[in-house]
Amino acid sequence: MTPADLLAGAAANRPQVPTFAEFVPRVAAAVTPGTLKAYGTYWNRVVDEWGSRRLNEPGPLEIGSLGKQIRANRVIRRNGRGGSGAEENYVAAMRCLYKRAVDNGFISEADNPASRVAKPRRQASNRHALADKRLTEITEIAATTGNDPALDSLLLRFHTETACRRGGALNLRRCDLDERQCLVRLREKGGTERWQPVSPTLMRHLLAHWGERGDGDPTGKLFWFRHRRPVTHRRYDHLWTRIGEHLPWVATQGISVHWLRHTVITWVERTFSYATARAFAGHSESSGDVGSTATYAKADLSELAAVVAALTGEAHPLAPHDEDQ
Repeated sequence: MTPADLLAGAAANRPQVPTFAEFVPRVAAAVTPGTLKAYGTYWNRVVDEWGSRRLNEPGPLEIGSLGKQIRANRVIRRNGRGGSGAEENYVAAMRCLYKRAVDNGFISEADNPASRVAKPRRQASNRHALADKRLTEITEIAATTGNDPALDSLLLRFHTETACRRGGALNLRRCDLDERQCLVRLREKGGTERWQPVSPTLMRHLLAHWGERGDGDPTGKLFWFRHRRPVTHRRYDHLWTRIGEHLPWVATQGISVHWLRHTVITWVERTFSYATARAFAGHSESSGDVGSTATYAKADLSELAAVVAALTGEAHPLAPHDEDQ
């Protein structure tokens, strides 16, 4: 018996490779909502192009060529950066799809064509911390325009205090509020969970908002419209479009809620420390490029509470007081 005989036997026992039209819906039903939102559009495009073909038919060159087509035919946006993001996301979507095919035994890892398609080089982010004056302008427009300025002001206050991602706010529930210790539980991308301090003022407004608009279910969404409908990501889209109509520089630079996260985390790093900023941002505890010492340089909740106290000018129940020093 030779190695070739073993390989031939393994191939013979492998189930029939499905078509893209057969396999994509199965994968789409199995992944998380976040993954489907990120990759679903690209999977649909693949089904349109290759629906009747089997997964083992396109090679790396053909898969890469479709990525170039997607990049060339992308929707041109004001803050676009040449389409590299669209191509990168497409390659990631194909790798995700083929990983499931490998896991289910339809193809071998050695025959995985998506793993041999290179991603375009990622460009450096053009986001930067906003100046205090610019941040004030944004909050003023949010508070004085639109059909629900109270909601928009609360959302922006929540993001400027917690530096959370958009998903952290959209996933927030009444049961995620620890009102006694002024903590909120943030559930963000990758299934991560963490407790983040907020000021007593923000906690009062969060509780009041849910009391006035919530449906009474503590496990349901916390942020609601006045007409008893939970807030979705589309509220953010409308909010920043409206702010951009009043502040042209917001539209020109493509400012979004993630810029608030960038602004707050930058301030925390400059004012406190890198370790505190990393914990405040909820970044994974990995040594990365800063050395193994970073594994031991961790900030605890009391330090994060001190950040919120300094940021808002309010005492926080978990922040150390003078008599504790």
